[in-house]
Amino acid sequence: MQLTTLDWSIIAAFFIISLVIGIVVSRKAGSSSAEFFLSGRNMPWWLLGISMVATTFSADTPNLVTDIVRKNGVSGNWVWWAFLLTGMLTVFVYSKLWRRSGVLTDLEFYEIRYGGKSAAFLRGFRALYLGVFFNVMIMATVCLAAIKIGGVMLGLSEYETLLIASVVTVLYSSLGGLRGVLITDFFQFILAMVGTIWAANVLLDLPQVGGLQNLLANQEVAKLTNFLPDFSDTESLIPLLIIPLAVQWWSVWYPGAEPGGGGYIAQRMLAAKDEQNAMGATLLFNISHYALRPWPWIIIALCSVIVFPNLDSIQAAFPHIDAAMINDDLAYPAMLTFLPAGLLGLVIASLVAAFMSTISTHLNWGSSYVVNDFYQRFVKPDATEKELVMVGRVSTVLLMLFAAMFALALSNALQAFGILLQIGAGTGLIFILRWFWWRINAWTEISGMVISFIVAIVLEVIAPELVPSNYKLLVGVGIATMGWLTVTFLTQPETEDTLRGFAKHVNPTIGWKNYRSADTAVIGNLPLQILGMFLGCVVVYTALFATGSFVYGNTTLAVILTAVSVTSIGALVSLWKRF
Repeated sequence: MQLTTLDWSIIAAFFIISLVIGIVVSRKAGSSSAEFFLSGRNMPWWLLGISMVATTFSADTPNLVTDIVRKNGVSGNWVWWAFLLTGMLTVFVYSKLWRRSGVLTDLEFYEIRYGGKSAAFLRGFRALYLGVFFNVMIMATVCLAAIKIGGVMLGLSEYETLLIASVVTVLYSSLGGLRGVLITDFFQFILAMVGTIWAANVLLDLPQVGGLQNLLANQEVAKLTNFLPDFSDTESLIPLLIIPLAVQWWSVWYPGAEPGGGGYIAQRMLAAKDEQNAMGATLLFNISHYALRPWPWIIIALCSVIVFPNLDSIQAAFPHIDAAMINDDLAYPAMLTFLPAGLLGLVIASLVAAFMSTISTHLNWGSSYVVNDFYQRFVKPDATEKELVMVGRVSTVLLMLFAAMFALALSNALQAFGILLQIGAGTGLIFILRWFWWRINAWTEISGMVISFIVAIVLEVIAPELVPSNYKLLVGVGIATMGWLTVTFLTQPETEDTLRGFAKHVNPTIGWKNYRSADTAVIGNLPLQILGMFLGCVVVYTALFATGSFVYGNTTLAVILTAVSVTSIGALVSLWKRF
């Protein structure tokens, strides 16, 4: 595959624009740590929502979806579609609470909700555990995708890909702070969507594929197109649908889909102008993430089943790729090598955009933990704003280096996704309940984190054959949940002063009757918020499957699902002011 001058011009223009944005906003970003990490808390909902979507539109996401579709069919995507439930819970219940908290990072929340040395330890440890260790693992999966894309589409080595992909990202992230990230995310998302949709249409017309009708008529493809797993096959039904919908969405901590919000999603909500903008941003994110984006990826994945029916065919087409890297997720960049000049450059630029938007967010988010929740809190409380910004920029560079090194140890996207899910198994319910159940304390969170990590190490590293892979998540959730519940009741609750201070500061909807002052009016209506969550899920799921039904040519079902989606949107709009 040869890139033309036009292709290289498009790619170069993208890099230049991204770098210019970072340089232009660098002076304002460097004025304070609040400006560097939260853009002055004055961002509109639409820019924050697009940024959230762009961040989750990472270079590894289409690879992951391709991996899932080729192994488990379209219905296999329920392992991440189920996270819509926690996403909508965040929109209607937690987004306003986060904005009302007024913290710089979601880890600062710990010393509002909890008190004493245990709260301080939890904040400092999580700053390094999430901001460095966990964050580096996530970025490594994105770097792995970049390595595979660079190897297949550009013939670059692992080291060449990581060097080229990282330099510009680190430069504009360290210069422009969150404001630079948000602005670049906006045009990166548009570029990524245009490139992906265009690519899907072109690949459908490949001679091997022969158009959409021939694709769907293919016997091997037809077996993969169902929206739901086969209900008679419990070996597939339980891990692909029942566990994600019944357990996973509320019990597992996963970046971008944290129960109760958190991580870079919380960072965006904290950067919003006000509570309404925080709520609107999170709603836009969930609609776009789950309803707007999946089908172009799915179509390309299904096309790859015909063009590259097995791993041997991928290896034969790209003999220069390390055999350890050959897996089903490689089929996505492999398909993109068939694109014509011009479009090829646009798609490569869109993949670079997906990589950069995700990495830049994780770099800024991770460095915010290192600076605010570790360095300033424990190392140098009297540090100047200029010094804090400098530490943020240095930590940005170091995080990128660690992520690049770890990426070389991974082999495929689905492998990393499973490990991350297992590490967070059993902790999700803590993040949902801590806003409403006064009995949860700092030791609850510490024990949940430790137990879930130990269980993950045992099941994934020490004794991977101990539990069938389809039930590892369930076992992890059960052990961790029982563990932190036991610790909660064996330890003392937080002090009266701490609980009263939290109730006054955040004013949660329920659960704090004994700790509210008599003149404090309750803000919010939890039953109405749960109704909003339900309607939001109906809107997105019906829109998602209406699109799929149109793609499959099932017009009757598509029209019915569209009507349900539009009706639910109307109901949601009529309730919006009451929220």
